[in-house]
Amino acid sequence: MKSIIRKVFVTSLAFATIGSSVLTMESCSEPESNLVDFNHKVDVPTDTLHSVLGIIQTMRNVADRTILLGEVRGDLISVTDAASDDLKNLAEFRNLDDNEYNKISDYYAVIQNCNFYLESANLNLKKHGEVVFAKEYSVIKSYRAWAYLQLALNYGSVPFFTKPILTEKDADVKAYPKYNVKQIAEYFIDDIKENVDVEYPSYGNMNDMSSRDFYINVRILLGDLCLWAERYKEAAQYYHDYLTKLGDTHPTGVAKTCWKDRNFEILNIQDNFYSAIREKEERITYVPFEVSKYYGMESELYYLFNSSERNNYYCSLDASQALKNLSKEQRSIVVDIDPVTQLPDTLIYEHINGYASKYDGDLRLYSIFVSGYTVSDNDQFSHYVTYNYKHRSTETVTLYRLQHIYLRYAEAMNRAGYPNAAFAVLKYGLWRDNIEDYIPEDEREAAGDLLSFSEYSFTRENTQGIHSRGCNRADADTLYRIPQCATKADSILAVENLICDEMGLETASEGLRYYDLMRLSMHRNDPTFLADKVARRDGKLNATLYDYLKDEKNWYLPIK
Repeated sequence: MKSIIRKVFVTSLAFATIGSSVLTMESCSEPESNLVDFNHKVDVPTDTLHSVLGIIQTMRNVADRTILLGEVRGDLISVTDAASDDLKNLAEFRNLDDNEYNKISDYYAVIQNCNFYLESANLNLKKHGEVVFAKEYSVIKSYRAWAYLQLALNYGSVPFFTKPILTEKDADVKAYPKYNVKQIAEYFIDDIKENVDVEYPSYGNMNDMSSRDFYINVRILLGDLCLWAERYKEAAQYYHDYLTKLGDTHPTGVAKTCWKDRNFEILNIQDNFYSAIREKEERITYVPFEVSKYYGMESELYYLFNSSERNNYYCSLDASQALKNLSKEQRSIVVDIDPVTQLPDTLIYEHINGYASKYDGDLRLYSIFVSGYTVSDNDQFSHYVTYNYKHRSTETVTLYRLQHIYLRYAEAMNRAGYPNAAFAVLKYGLWRDNIEDYIPEDEREAAGDLLSFSEYSFTRENTQGIHSRGCNRADADTLYRIPQCATKADSILAVENLICDEMGLETASEGLRYYDLMRLSMHRNDPTFLADKVARRDGKLNATLYDYLKDEKNWYLPIK
């Protein structure tokens, strides 16, 4: 353990944020590694600019890994024969001590640089009565809180410190307590909540990307922290306030992939889902990379999730059988006009017209995971290619997307005791008529302003249930409902199961799944919930993996 903290000290030199070259406005080129001047105070604008962009650089070193750790260990992605041994071992929870993806010091490098800035920034410096560095201070506090949360999710209880490690003496691990995820969540709720209304700094555009999109929204992060701390009503409030903030509202939008009409023909599939997930309206926070290695550091996710010439068209990560089964279990609904009666008619796609079974159920799977055979004269190349449309660029790694927030809002509302409201997020969408029609009055009164959605900003035209994004008219599906339950507690569990399924259908391959299963298992105080899901990744129970994951201690990477 002591070697870890010593690595933090050494890494803080390698990833210097003060006095180093930084990302420029024209390019996201990599900073050179220069020694930090530990006596330096952050007291001029160029210093704080260098600091923030330097921390974004350290975020690059953990972005890909965070996605992979959250997805490869879950149940929705399978590791192919072409994958590296490290990816295969990660999926099977074995031989992880020297695994390529087990580098705890890189997360601590983010924290160390944040600690140094927060300790060094001159908060007495004011201009026109306002603290000059208030915006950067807020941003960097959020990066630190996010990095500590990832540490706890991946390593369990971890050494915790909020001052920069500046000397060998500081690197003594015995000097620091170890915090688990709930302790970290509780600490950082208090640490960042005062910054909830602080605006982002802006450094212009970098490679046509707004620098404001690199930052982690404080309200969203507070929602996450409260969710992990099991402070459900507070979590729901933060998510709600992000979605409904006056002048900056965020309706779901109506993007979907679906059958257009009653003919259920492949040419009649409407699909703007795959493109919407990469648009500004849905993508909230991402880590910027380069378009190619020629310009600097690029994300490796593209080459792991997609067939390309670089990997001889053998991808490493593909949809699991569990995801395919989950998708096939859903019902795709079309409400069309009957040509005879001229009345609305509800139809259900039931694997007709001889189409391949991949079109059964929820079409988000078909939209994102595209595969097929190709002709090549080169026997070294795979003749079966796979593409993942959530990872079609080396330039960005998405950390937060709008539908993530709606699903976590539903999770928090459900656990706060409002299951009908949570289910309405999935089936109907939260606009005034739906809230009044589908959420009982007593639940609406109890929820209060947690169900306050402006009738002018959230409308039939811009709002839908999340399930409709892959099943078209979920609101018309009579079988998609909360089952009859003996108690409210049973209803909450039933709705949580539906939310869990929707998380899988909507966010597969985005790096959230393993963490979502962890959190839901903790809500239930039942580690077998995670164990059973992951052990059925290949469509049948892996009894050895199930028994291993029943012990919560085995959920985490070993600290080396």
